[in-house]
Amino acid sequence: MVKITEHAHILPDGSIDLEIWLHHLSQAHHYKDVSLIRSACILSQLTGQHHATEIGCNCLQQGLAMAEVLSDLEMDQATLAAAIVYNSVQYADLNIEDVQEQLGQDIAKLVEGVQRMDATHGMRASNLLQNRQQLDNLRKMLLAMVDDVRIVLIKLAERLSVLRAVKKLDNGFKKEVAEEVMEIYAPLANRLGIGHIKWEMEDLAFHYLQPEQYKNIAKGLKARRLERDHYVEEVVSALTQKISAAGIQPIKVYGRSKHIHSIFKKMQRKSVDLDQIYDATAVRVLVPTVDDCYSVLSIVHHAWKQIPEEFDDYIANPKPNGYRSLHTAVIGPDHKNFEVQIRTFEMHDSAELGVAAHWKYKESVRTPQQKHEDKIEWLREILAWQQEMASGNQTLEQVSKEFIDERIYVFTPNGDIFDLPREATPLDFAYHIHSEIGHRCRGAKVNDAIVPLTYQLKTGDRIEILTTKQGKPSRDWLNPHLGYLKTARAKAKIHHWFKQQDYEQNVEAGRDIFEREIKKLHIKNIDQDELAKQLNMKEKEGLFAGLATGDITLAQVTHIIQTKFLQEEKIPAPVETIAPRKEIQQKPSDIKVEGIGNLLTTNAKCCKPLPGDPIIGYITQGRGVSIHKQDCPNILHANHEQRRRFIELSWGTKTVSLYPVNLIIKAYDRQGLLKDITTLLTQEKISVIGLSTTTDKATHTANIPITIEISDITTLSKILDKLEQISNVISVTRVH
Repeated sequence: MVKITEHAHILPDGSIDLEIWLHHLSQAHHYKDVSLIRSACILSQLTGQHHATEIGCNCLQQGLAMAEVLSDLEMDQATLAAAIVYNSVQYADLNIEDVQEQLGQDIAKLVEGVQRMDATHGMRASNLLQNRQQLDNLRKMLLAMVDDVRIVLIKLAERLSVLRAVKKLDNGFKKEVAEEVMEIYAPLANRLGIGHIKWEMEDLAFHYLQPEQYKNIAKGLKARRLERDHYVEEVVSALTQKISAAGIQPIKVYGRSKHIHSIFKKMQRKSVDLDQIYDATAVRVLVPTVDDCYSVLSIVHHAWKQIPEEFDDYIANPKPNGYRSLHTAVIGPDHKNFEVQIRTFEMHDSAELGVAAHWKYKESVRTPQQKHEDKIEWLREILAWQQEMASGNQTLEQVSKEFIDERIYVFTPNGDIFDLPREATPLDFAYHIHSEIGHRCRGAKVNDAIVPLTYQLKTGDRIEILTTKQGKPSRDWLNPHLGYLKTARAKAKIHHWFKQQDYEQNVEAGRDIFEREIKKLHIKNIDQDELAKQLNMKEKEGLFAGLATGDITLAQVTHIIQTKFLQEEKIPAPVETIAPRKEIQQKPSDIKVEGIGNLLTTNAKCCKPLPGDPIIGYITQGRGVSIHKQDCPNILHANHEQRRRFIELSWGTKTVSLYPVNLIIKAYDRQGLLKDITTLLTQEKISVIGLSTTTDKATHTANIPITIEISDITTLSKILDKLEQISNVISVTRVH
């Protein structure tokens, strides 16, 4: 285990005296106590003095360079300490456990987060879509970024320090680093509103990527520098006097040189030469309040003639990254154009420091609720950066969709963040946290409001799981029709729980599930052992146990029953008169008539057969073949003469028609019950063609006979399940 000693203050090459560096840091940036930073320096020195980073310097040297970038952002000591030891963890023998022991958990967490951000190094790779591990790394990176803004700032400082140091290295490596910064980190700094890091990154990367264009612009700016500086001094002096005369104090007025990459982009955008870029140098005015900004704008326009097309009000309409300022251009002394930027001191801090300024001003005074809102806003910024970076790059656009659009990012009440598949539910979230929380889950709050367990979570939701002391999962949670679960992980945990229960209990529970379903669907004479074999079970007990544990679903069972049993089984029947009834004509392709071509067929309303039901035909006089279920009472009681008109039928392979089905819904009566039933059927796109209701005031129950149109038994099973989930519903059964 590494031990920090107090006597190692000098780097091995003698180039840096840590105490002098620490004293300078505390004086320049007002750090009252630098003991934590000193400990980080010594820890990095002890573990990294014989290890070089990717740019050739030792770990402590690069760590100090990163810390200086972060001190300019006025970050806290923990952030600087994490930056100082990061390279020793990344390139030397320092491990996270040592960092946590010597410097604390907060710093160890920051270092781990920056390591996860290394996933961005692969975001330009052409094989990214095929690499699932890479996508997982990107998700981890995103979570780390959102969890603590300081992680991103350390990574930006690390990349900037590398970019500053590569000018003497191999051109190929320089270009690789510059491309990565230009594609990933400069856009990230821009999205986060950190102006001075964004500009420096772009200028350095532009210098390495397009050295000739960079030199031409730099040379042109240098040639005009003396003339430009003299002109700016004249404007600054005149403007300072006019603003002071208006009584606005305190103020700061100074010249601001436009960055080389920014000039290059403007030359390209406007297709002009450098001589035609009149705002290569602008004048910036800082004032106390927003009202003062507009007052200064009025002073500027009164003093010099405005160029209207060059006016932008980013105070009333901030940029997507939060940038706020007034921009105007005027024709100044000697008929020369120049730009004026006007903003408050706070706006200026935000423009230069971005989220770092937000952290500085607000982190220490925010309530837990406000911090959660900050994290959601921060998450939106990160997602926007991903989408901006992907635009124009087909591979990255696909990746963006796969690892962002198909995931949601949600928070615990403590502010921890988790990613889940899109459409995940609170129950998925509960099992994602811990199996026991999932098993004992009985409710959920999302953003402080009670929601059903089938609620589909959205990015930014804050979730609280409500549990009981003694709880167990419900088998309904495994029913795909009910929408409780989206993730395979949660389903597997519930399957495992049921498997651990007593086998005999599972058999009995599964038998009850099977018999209830068969009774609901009004299906008879199913060979249970044969059904078990069709589902790869040796005996029916295995089938029942599988239903209880969730290894077999009711949807699988009804599918096998429909495809392997109901269409093959023929039930002989004795006879009786079939009364003429109103019939619904079906397409000839829906019915197969054994040994005969297509005939006109109609469904008998006495039993309303569905595709999948065992059926038999009765040849009528002049109305074609009437289709009945084989267990229809009119078929079972037919006389000998009528039986001679029976004909074997089976359902065709493609059925697109809808068939009427009678149901009985039993429920405890309540206001809004019928509305809930019809709303559900409407949502499932099920037509209701008949409905009535009777109530028993003594028992407060209602019987609701209802006729709906259904395409097949599998759909019917799904609808019955969903109807039974409606509040106060006791049972739903299919009837003749």
